[in-house]
Amino acid sequence: MRFMIIRKADKNTEAAKMPSEELLAAMGQYNEELMKAGVMVAGEGLQPSAKGARIKFSDGKPQITDGPFAEAKELIAGFTMIDVRSREEAMEWVKRWPPLDGEGEVELELRQVYEASDFGAEFTPELREAEERMREHLIQSGKQLGGKS
Repeated sequence: MRFMIIRKADKNTEAAKMPSEELLAAMGQYNEELMKAGVMVAGEGLQPSAKGARIKFSDGKPQITDGPFAEAKELIAGFTMIDVRSREEAMEWVKRWPPLDGEGEVELELRQVYEASDFGAEFTPELREAEERMREHLIQSGKQLGGKS
């Protein structure tokens, strides 16, 4: 089961305040523990919303709004993708998040990722094959989730 640990934004992440050496070391250690356990799929920090945009479609036409966005608590500052046996195991990893992050006041969200089997009969064998070909291509090109382009 894949889960995404979503690190919510705060005033510091939205102000592009870089983490301390101590926090970088703690996050590196956490990520290394995930990697050694064989559960880490990917993890990245995101630039502040000031460098982003929101695209809303209405009648099929995109309307673009450039950042920054005011509601920082609703924004995402980064993510970690893990592949574990259960929701309980995912929760155990979340509980080990470095307490230095956000000066001890960080908010995380845990969300399970859909798997092909979740889509039922509508996800036909042909669609599954096309999905697998795409994933294989991304892996080979190094552009899979967490890969460098």
